[in-house]
Amino acid sequence: MKLDFEYGSGMMSAQLPDSTKVFIPGETVADPPCIPEERLVEETRNSVRNPIGMPPLSRLAHPGSRVVIVIPDIVKGGCQPTAHRKVAIRVILEELYAAGVEKKDILLLFSNGLHPRTSVPEMKMILGEELFNEFYYTHQIDSHDSENYDDLVDLGYTAHGDHVIMNKRVFDCDLPILIGHTQGNPYGGYSGGYKHCATGITHWRCIAAHHVPDVMHRKDFVPVSTHSLMRSKFDEIGLYMEKKMGHPFFCCDAVLDTYSRQIAVYSGYAAEMQPAAWETADRRTYVPFAEEKFDVMVFGMPVDFHYGNGMGTNPIQMMQALSAQVIRHKRVMKENCVIICSSICDGYFHDERWPYARELFDLFGHDYHQTLPDMASLGEYFATREDYIRKYRFAGAFHPYHGFSMMSCAHIAEMNTSAIYIVGAREPGIARAMGLKTRATFEEALEDACRKFVGDSPNILALPKTFKLGAVHLCMKSGKEE
Repeated sequence: MKLDFEYGSGMMSAQLPDSTKVFIPGETVADPPCIPEERLVEETRNSVRNPIGMPPLSRLAHPGSRVVIVIPDIVKGGCQPTAHRKVAIRVILEELYAAGVEKKDILLLFSNGLHPRTSVPEMKMILGEELFNEFYYTHQIDSHDSENYDDLVDLGYTAHGDHVIMNKRVFDCDLPILIGHTQGNPYGGYSGGYKHCATGITHWRCIAAHHVPDVMHRKDFVPVSTHSLMRSKFDEIGLYMEKKMGHPFFCCDAVLDTYSRQIAVYSGYAAEMQPAAWETADRRTYVPFAEEKFDVMVFGMPVDFHYGNGMGTNPIQMMQALSAQVIRHKRVMKENCVIICSSICDGYFHDERWPYARELFDLFGHDYHQTLPDMASLGEYFATREDYIRKYRFAGAFHPYHGFSMMSCAHIAEMNTSAIYIVGAREPGIARAMGLKTRATFEEALEDACRKFVGDSPNILALPKTFKLGAVHLCMKSGKEE
């Protein structure tokens, strides 16, 4: 069969055996039905007014209440007119105003964590023109700055020794509201809930408690689940924040489908709301698909996805993306599985967005750095580099520690595969420097993999559009093996 896979900003064709199994999220197996557009406001309002495990906003808010509404950045959640963020913010504002809260006491805060601080064009895309205009010109929209120590508060350490430093305006307000997405994520199973606050409004030292080899290279991390050490750390950090604040977050999370449409909306106390949201999300995310495990996984990597333009060519981010597919789909892959992935791999690092990545890549080739985890000791050196920090704060770059959280993930592909082939690399030496094999075509890569690793009749899984649509976690038809 002939299939087309993402490659740079275009596509690359592959001739694969007719026995190849193809999976496209939302198409091969349908998502649960989403909420009809005409009912979205009603369903969101009903959720907000009937929260799980805590009182509604009508009882929590009152005249004089200072409110911070924490909003995910551009990476997740969609920007369509009916996107959860747009609908939920408007519903929540109506509830706050009805309770006597004044507009001047409300802040919209983007929870970008170590991601680039949200730009004005992104704010407009996420919020829409009306909400943006309503709050931006009165200086009531901002983006978390994890290096602005005037706007951070050090809460000390959790019982397990994790350092918690969080946004001061969220900590100081009377009513912190988290708007999130319960969407399949290789880091701890799902976005939203306590993952939102543990990563989005904290400091790199807090993120270094969980996005590190000691957590991500444990057996409970692959395949992805909601009972890994990473997930328990998210929950512990979120609960610790609430203890120190003296009140819980009010959460409003939407379970999203392949196209970021709302399947269901859950509000309330995260400790009780998360499990309910996960139960619904499981039906969309953990897909019983495979009748037998696969020898080979085939997909394509565009240049621009998820974290932005250059992710499919920047070698650290490229490795993270490869590993994310292993984390999601390990339940259906054999122990000696092989990945074949097209990537233009042309040397484009996007130095403005990842200013530290070229230096990281160069260091990986020196000083006894045999595997990516060997570089973990350099994390604090990079995280405290003032030149990189200034680019994060003022020039739209990722925080320098983000590269280390990505490297911890990036090594997982090597840990769980026999080989990884990059097809069509224009600068193949970059891929080979990361321990990857290179071939000109999918057919050549598959022929080599059959000869060396998987035999003449491999069971092949093809994943077209895997980086263009909301991903799932594939499982065996016989059950969701953990």
